[in-house]
Amino acid sequence: MPSLLKKVITLAIGLLIFVGFVFLGNWQLERRAWKLDLIQRVDARAHASPESAPTAEYWQDISRESDEYRRVSVTGNFISDKDTLVVAATELGSGYWVITPFRRSDGSIVLINRGFINQGVQATPPPTGQQDLIGLLRISEPKGSAVRDNDSNANRWYSRDVAAIANMQNLYAAPYFIDAEKSHETSQAHQQGSQHPVGGLTVISFHNNHLVYAITWFSLALLAIVAAIIVVREEHKAPTC
Repeated sequence: MPSLLKKVITLAIGLLIFVGFVFLGNWQLERRAWKLDLIQRVDARAHASPESAPTAEYWQDISRESDEYRRVSVTGNFISDKDTLVVAATELGSGYWVITPFRRSDGSIVLINRGFINQGVQATPPPTGQQDLIGLLRISEPKGSAVRDNDSNANRWYSRDVAAIANMQNLYAAPYFIDAEKSHETSQAHQQGSQHPVGGLTVISFHNNHLVYAITWFSLALLAIVAAIIVVREEHKAPTC
């Protein structure tokens, strides 16, 4: 193969690799812009004035992108003797989320994450009578955790799978649950060693390594061009037969 043709092919391959890496770098920058916008929107939702949680006619329209971490309110009564414990790890240690069904004033059911209890602690029963609750709307966590699958038959739960928990309790519930905010009453009770679940422990966190990925792809793009140039120069230096 003529030397000039080999140089052209080498540079062409290097250029194609360069373009591919630049494309991936730009894609990561776009993803970063999207993620920053998402973080901003979620932060605004979580700190906004509470609005009424979606009622049954809007359940089918709920999505993670548009609704998760919305600050919502519900009015109604807890359904007693139907607590479900879901394995959890929080800043307070290892233990369980206490999930309790809540019947709203319109008769619909929504699961409320009343908060966290440590292992070996018996959750205090939910308050009786009409309650006005505020919390963050959360999307169901089906199937289980990354480590363990939920086992409804054994009543072992490793994620807050709304449909499965409601089905176990023979309830038809909203496709979301609500993380109750920490109230003054439960905060004070926990400090005094009471067994109340502690609410308000929702962690809002998003992985955002897109800038690092973008820099990596752009660096590889530069290296591809440098490598192609080096190969061409070495070809040029090589003695011809």
